[in-house]
Amino acid sequence: MRRAAVITPAVLAMAGAVSGCDAAATGPAGAVTGYDPGYMGVETRLLDDDLVNFVVSMRNPILRQDVADYAECAAAQYTLIRGYGFARHVRTNVYEEGGLWRADAVYTISPALPRGFRTIDAEVVAGACAENGIPMV
Repeated sequence: MRRAAVITPAVLAMAGAVSGCDAAATGPAGAVTGYDPGYMGVETRLLDDDLVNFVVSMRNPILRQDVADYAECAAAQYTLIRGYGFARHVRTNVYEEGGLWRADAVYTISPALPRGFRTIDAEVVAGACAENGIPMV
């Protein structure tokens, strides 16, 4: 089962050090300073009864994975809204246009744990997203 990414001050500081910027610096007591992700919204498209497309938009991600994580959070919440408990990741494309980052992701949703390696427990992922301040559908 796949776990949601947990963004910690140490991860943010490391990302800032690798990219050469100080936007992800940590302040006193490990508080993150200067990181202001701009979650710009989610478009949800039902492709079939159990196949869903999520297009999320974001400004200021530290890593490309931040945008993919935003899409996974949207998928987890949508899965719960539909009354299901699990989703399986099909694909995610992340790209940037004019400073706006997008993730175009497709998931299947189901009441039981689907076959495959890239499955998520929607309740667990949605909880991690809430703890990390990542908005959902």
